[in-house]
Amino acid sequence: MSANILAHSRADERRSQADETDVILTGDRPTGSLHLGHYAGSLRSRLALQGRCAQTLLIADLQALTDSSGRAAQVARHVPEVALDYLAVGIDPARTTIAVQSRLSALAELTVLYLNLVTVARLERNPTVKAEVELRGFERDIPAGFLCYPVSQAADITGFRATVVPVGDDQLPMIEQTNEIVRQVNRLAKASVLPECRALLSSTPRLPGVDGRKASKSLGNAIPLSATPDEIHRLVRAMYTDPGHVRASDPGRVEGNVVFAYLDAFDPDPTAVNELKERYRGGGLGDVALKRRLEGVLEALVAPIRARRAELARDRAYVMDVLRAGNERANATAESVLRDVRGAFALDA
Repeated sequence: MSANILAHSRADERRSQADETDVILTGDRPTGSLHLGHYAGSLRSRLALQGRCAQTLLIADLQALTDSSGRAAQVARHVPEVALDYLAVGIDPARTTIAVQSRLSALAELTVLYLNLVTVARLERNPTVKAEVELRGFERDIPAGFLCYPVSQAADITGFRATVVPVGDDQLPMIEQTNEIVRQVNRLAKASVLPECRALLSSTPRLPGVDGRKASKSLGNAIPLSATPDEIHRLVRAMYTDPGHVRASDPGRVEGNVVFAYLDAFDPDPTAVNELKERYRGGGLGDVALKRRLEGVLEALVAPIRARRAELARDRAYVMDVLRAGNERANATAESVLRDVRGAFALDA
């Protein structure tokens, strides 16, 4: 792990609100390679927590199909790609379980059981679902699987008895809905069958894309974790700054400036960043110089990830072995939870 990655990982460890008794569950949809938004939002927290807590990373391919069923083969191809990204940033499969959602049948059955506890009206009120429906232009033509994906997430979280979930702040409504389901299951069982969970937010819960919108693989406005120097240069030069900052001598706005958002997230010298902000606000610092600094910061961060990923990509058998071993461990845990939840529904009477 590079010194830059390690410094950020240690900083997030100091901010972590989790201890050795906590169980961590988080993951990503395999709709493409991961980007710096994923790294700032939760990957750094995962790195800080591995070895301290029991942790599972779930590659959520079934959830990806809820709005990508016409691209199923593409989703399948990206499963090992996401695993490569995990391993490249420093996730250690000896300390963190990496598993694939579709290989854990217990999670699918938990989803079906939980659907009996949630109304359509409640799902439609979920702010995250509402925002995603609007983003995709579904209107009333919402795939049922997409509308219900918060229930699938609840199954994933409870399937490992997770108590902490590292997420971006846009996922907080999912945590709330998961805990509603947990309470209903426990009432049915008349016992504490499942624990409630809490979110763990990073210091950068939502990193913007280069155009100021939410960073997204589909929008093409995110910087991949394995970006080449040319990609970093092109994407940083395209970053939104302050349209009123025409000349270096003009006072500039820091708020809403994407370059400063990335420096805040990734520059290992916050004191220097604060000094740059003061110079920018007062006039005397051009966008080109500012972006040049960010290019250097991002290349220092991404270069070791890119090199490690390229090395791992030459040994696909190892990556698939990691997934097979992780699926086996994760399946044993999820099956144990399913037995308890089936009991709550009197299905094993």
